[in-house]
Amino acid sequence: MTRKKVTLAYIANDAARKATFKKRKKGLMKKVSELSTLCGIEACAIVYSPYQAEPEVWPSTLGARRAIARFKNMSEMDQSKRMVNQQGFIRQRIVKAEEQLKKQLRENREKEIGQVMYRALVGEGLQGLTIVDLNDLGWMLDKTGKEIEERIKKLKKSAPDSEQAAPVELQADKSSEEDNGEAAPKSNAAFNDVVAAEAMQNQPWYMDLLKPRNEGNAMSLGRNDLMPSYPYKNPTPPWSNFYFP
Repeated sequence: MTRKKVTLAYIANDAARKATFKKRKKGLMKKVSELSTLCGIEACAIVYSPYQAEPEVWPSTLGARRAIARFKNMSEMDQSKRMVNQQGFIRQRIVKAEEQLKKQLRENREKEIGQVMYRALVGEGLQGLTIVDLNDLGWMLDKTGKEIEERIKKLKKSAPDSEQAAPVELQADKSSEEDNGEAAPKSNAAFNDVVAAEAMQNQPWYMDLLKPRNEGNAMSLGRNDLMPSYPYKNPTPPWSNFYFP
């Protein structure tokens, strides 16, 4: 069972706050001890609290003074090398959150434009798209084309092995048909038909989802009822100013 996420907020209840303090302080001291033992470093911990008259020090008062004196003997640049205040910490978190937001907006935009591209493949029009949308659609088409070319190259590299095995199988089939008195086929048209049938059966799932609900009506370009209802009816979607390179 996973542990419930704790809300980082001040605990108003006095008894619960005191119990939490004791529990977390014990865990903190244990972590400092483990860090010092595993990594072979000099560390100390000093905890002040309203529940004790004297602060609790780890590993001892003498050890804490030795660690603090060593820190003060360092240059100011080395002392503040990895030190941040509250303002700097919040600024770092804001920058990180902005990067995550930008990444998520890009992923959403790619999915949105990809859906438009797939809908266009089944005959739906592109009315209502802005210049930014059309530019993004062109970028998506170029990207998809390059991915297809790379896939074709990989298949061609693996094709020689199958091509070497194919003549042996065809020769065996030809010899067996000659033994049975049957004429060998002049072309592989039947094989191509089988491949085409399998390809039709293995169409991507999104092609089925993008088919119009009313199968009786013929599909035509430029029909407004076939356009996606979101977000292209709104000329200025919330991320319309986000564009691909």
